[in-house]
Amino acid sequence: MRIGVRVPPCAPLPELVAFVQEVERLGFDDVWFPDSQLLWRDVFATAAAAAVGTSRIGLGTAVTNVVTRHPSVVAGAARTVAELAPGRFVLGVGVGNSSVVPAGLAPSTRSGLRAGLQVLRTLLAGDEVDFGGVRSRLRDPVAVPLHLAASGPRNLRLAGEVADGAILLSGVAPEPLAAAMRQVAAGGSVPVTVSAFCRVTDSVRRDARELKPVCLSIAANGGAAFLEEAGVRVRVPERLPELRPDLLHAESWDAAVRACESLVDDNAAELFARRFCLYGTENEIAARLRELDRAGVSAVLLQHVGSYDLPRQLTADVAGRVLPALAR
Repeated sequence: MRIGVRVPPCAPLPELVAFVQEVERLGFDDVWFPDSQLLWRDVFATAAAAAVGTSRIGLGTAVTNVVTRHPSVVAGAARTVAELAPGRFVLGVGVGNSSVVPAGLAPSTRSGLRAGLQVLRTLLAGDEVDFGGVRSRLRDPVAVPLHLAASGPRNLRLAGEVADGAILLSGVAPEPLAAAMRQVAAGGSVPVTVSAFCRVTDSVRRDARELKPVCLSIAANGGAAFLEEAGVRVRVPERLPELRPDLLHAESWDAAVRACESLVDDNAAELFARRFCLYGTENEIAARLRELDRAGVSAVLLQHVGSYDLPRQLTADVAGRVLPALAR
């Protein structure tokens, strides 16, 4: 099972490249870059710079979209990065929440995702696409694996049906994970990457408080019943706390946590951390990773909370404590 880390392009490119080089040196298999044009540096420019600065580590978008970027633009950018990192680049695509909402646009529908992925696959294979009566193709195409990020059953099945892999956004709780993997398998047999917040800690209860904005965001976006089934009770207000640019990408994470105190109690946050995230000691996290491997998960995508700092502590702790525990 491959172990990767999410790296928001939140710093100048030279600093980002130096950090990715360090992540590669520490032994991680992959780095994944999110795409939000108003929050971070351009995801494809970041991936290209990282490709030039590294030699082994896998690179991926987690995730770009086909709303703010026309599929032909995505295909051209992906081809360019793949040329710089042969066999190392994965194009992750999703509905585009954090890209489209700040621009006043709507996320992709299921039919829009299907159409966009089909265009991407056709162009990257060098074949022609009919753009409203104009037939075009991508010159000098390069094969790029397409992975679809999904959480709902219909998009999970779509990932198995039309993509080369699935990125699961529902966390690592065994029952929901197994259900999600069954949905993917109903569409087809593809590798599965699981995205999960991670912290190496001796006090889950203390550090789980930082996940309160995540809990509230999930509940407010249609996941309240999903959390309730697991015992994670969240009080969703009529209006979410007003934080720039939004709750899940708040410029001040401490302010976001404080705004959620009365809506997500400490017990709920701790339960969410233990069930859906990789929070615990190095041995506890290593044990959970072994369980994911036995469950058929192909890769994990580890995240830290917050959007505007590099995951230095997370990568140091995982490399220095979790990976040795796995080796033991």
